[in-house]
Parts: sequence; C-alpha cells; structure tokens
Amino acid sequence: MNGDRKQDPMNTIVLVKQVPDTTEVKTDPKTGSLIREGLESIINPDDRHAIEAALRIKAEQGGKVTAISMGPPQSIDAVSEAMGMGVDKGVLLSDKAFAGADTWATSFTLGKAIEKLGGYDLILCGRQAIDGDTAQIGPQVADYLGLPQVTYVFDIEKIKATHLIVKRRLEEGYERVRCALPALLTVIGELNRPRHPMIGSLLDACRDKAPIRIWNAADIGVKTGEVGLEGSLTHVIRTFAPKFKRQGEILEGNAQEVVRLLLRKLEEARSSKLV
Repeated sequence: MNGDRKQDPMNTIVLVKQVPDTTEVKTDPKTGSLIREGLESIINPDDRHAIEAALRIKAEQGGKVTAISMGPPQSIDAVSEAMGMGVDKGVLLSDKAFAGADTWATSFTLGKAIEKLGGYDLILCGRQAIDGDTAQIGPQVADYLGLPQVTYVFDIEKIKATHLIVKRRLEEGYERVRCALPALLTVIGELNRPRHPMIGSLLDACRDKAPIRIWNAADIGVKTGEVGLEGSLTHVIRTFAPKFKRQGEILEGNAQEVVRLLLRKLEEARSSKLV
C-alpha cells in the first residue's frame, strides 16, 4: 500500500469470525447448524488479511483499529488473538438471542454494533468465511450502513482524506476502483501476509487486561425477534451430502480412431447441455 498520509488519523473497524480449523465441517441434519463440538477454532483466514491491512493502515495513517466478532463466549479467543496482532480495541457480540442467525440477521447485528461504535473511516473484512463460503456478510453490512463497498480487494493502492484507490481481483484480471470514504472493503489472501500475534499482547488479552467489551442484544439496542434464528430471513429446511457416481466408458480402436470418437462424444455432450 502506498498511502498519501492524511491530516487526520484513520479509524478502522475489522470484522472477525471464529471458525472451525478443519475442512471436515459437519452439520446437524435436524437443525442445519454447524457441529462445532470437538473442533479447534481459528480466526477465519481471510479475516486475518483484513486485520493485517488495518494494522498497516494504522502504521502509515495513525488512528485506531477495532475488531468486532459475533459468536458464543469462546469467540473471545478470536478477538484476543486480533488484539495480540496489534488491534487496539475489541468487541464481542455474544447473546443466546444471536444464535442461529443467517447472513442477513448476522449483518444486521454487526451493523447495529458498528452504528453504536461510530467514528470510523473504513471497515475491512475477509471475502468469505471457510465455514459458510457465502461471501455475503461484507456486502450486506455495507448495504445496511449505506456505505460504498469494494469486494475481492488484493491491493490498497492509495488512501486520501476523502477516498481510496484499490484493485479488486477478477477472473481474468483486475479492476482499479476509486471509492469514497467511509467505505467497506472485503479482502482476499493475495493482499498481504498476516503477522503473528505478539506474545505479550496476547497474554494481556487472555488475562482480561485488554480493552475487550462484550455486548448483548440490549447493548446494541435490538429486540430478540430482530436477530438470531427468529430474525433470519432464511431457514435451513434440509441438509444432505450430494452423491456422485462416476460413469466410465472404454473407447476401442487405434489412436486416431479413439481421438475422433472422443472428440465426437465431447461435442455431443456439449451440445446436449446447450439445448
């Protein structure tokens, strides 16, 4: 990042999620909820890149970095780790009323917490969480707050007092985008290499010496019917693992005959999909 230094410091909020440290994520067939028991938890990988970006902005621009996470009480470990990396303040949104939230209810809850904090110039979050892969939270938070947003950011090129310039990854290249501030960015791993937590700061966070606040539904001014499962717009009706059955066919003949037959079959398969 090549930032033009602002006269005023830049205050950044980073959205952090604690996720299971495994690719073998299982769901309860009755409720559709993730089964987290017995699984080690980590900060969502993309969110670590968002934390690193916020800390680099702080180093160049000044200001403060606040991490917000939503989850059960044990999610404070993710906030503590963010504090160990250099984040100034942490907020954990934890309330039984928040449980079972879909992406809409989660974004609404995070948005209300951000409104309560106020005083921010930029919101950063990872592109998506590895336990859901929806990539919806960042855009939905931006929509709730009425902020401009840029997704899939892999380079923060320049920051000025009223806007920033970033590059967002596309399938076959990138876009260079100028975006007014305040704004929300979702970032990808290509952006940077996250630092490790400092032992002293991490120990302070674990010993309750770090400034971490825990807010419930009442603290952010929401009713229980607006959040969690009750406030969700979508509900899991059924979950299942798709079954794949491989089909094979042996092509006979010499090399040229087999190649011609294979090409014909591929063309037939392609044509049937286009119909």
